[in-house]
Amino acid sequence: MERKTTCGAADQSCAFRTTIGGQALIEGILMRGPQKQATVVRNQEGGLEVREEELRLIKDKHPILGVPFIRGVFTFLGSLVNGVKALMWSAEFYPEDEEEELSPFEQWLERHFGSETLMKWIIGVAVAAGIGFSILLFIILPTLATTALLHFFPDAPMWVRNLLEGVVKLIIFFVYLILCSRLKDIRRTFQYHGAEHKTIFCYERGLDLTVENAREMPRHHPRCGTSFLFVVIVVAVLAACVVFALPGIRDVAANPVVRILLHLVLLPLVVSVTYEINRFIGRHDNPVTRFLSAPGLWMQNFTTFEPDDSMLEVAIEALTLVLPRKAGDDAW
Repeated sequence: MERKTTCGAADQSCAFRTTIGGQALIEGILMRGPQKQATVVRNQEGGLEVREEELRLIKDKHPILGVPFIRGVFTFLGSLVNGVKALMWSAEFYPEDEEEELSPFEQWLERHFGSETLMKWIIGVAVAAGIGFSILLFIILPTLATTALLHFFPDAPMWVRNLLEGVVKLIIFFVYLILCSRLKDIRRTFQYHGAEHKTIFCYERGLDLTVENAREMPRHHPRCGTSFLFVVIVVAVLAACVVFALPGIRDVAANPVVRILLHLVLLPLVVSVTYEINRFIGRHDNPVTRFLSAPGLWMQNFTTFEPDDSMLEVAIEALTLVLPRKAGDDAW
């Protein structure tokens, strides 16, 4: 599998930043380009299973949803839904030893509405469960833990509460990443994550898309979803420091229930601001953007691992399928 680009290894003038991004799956990779997305999975026989889809962006139907500081939330939700769909598709090639029976409710849905409606329900539940788990882990748990710790320091000022809560969130995030990276199956998925980064780097540097070239590329990429999640936490902490200090809010922000509700209200704003920050970092390369992207790059020590050649082949195939019809359409 080899893709020839328009410039060779020695020609660095054509190096650029692409908007193409991906997601590691079960034995596969989802790549998303400017016009379409492709999912490539290596099946149990060693062959490649491929699915291509033309992109249908919500902003094309509702232009206002593509406006800066509005688009972030809808882009994030769209990526989450597409990611769950691709993950479920990749799992079909690695079924459990014993096939699970459908629940009575699932059987009723399939009988009355068909398998397509059942799949939409399953995807919806999976997305809701993912969002709910994130809220539990990074909003509810840190708030309750901070409240418990400050029970022994009732006179602590609001800025101390905000700072401590931010530290607890970051600790939970780091521990979560480290524990995930130690699980065998997750570690293999993180190897595909590394293959995705290496292949995109190879393409951005103008090299031919071959396993040999991709193998030499770094596995840490500055425009990674891991960085996005880290910046979400940082922006959430800064937003809390500002909003929770406002008159009228400061007096009730110490109440854990009120605090959790305020965090939920701020969440869409936090995601939107973070999305714009990541786009800014993606477009520029200077000391400031390198400083801002450094924590995310460090965290990729736990979310990316060196892939083998078969994984690089999957990533190259997925990237090749989503390259734009016109060169340069995917540039930041």
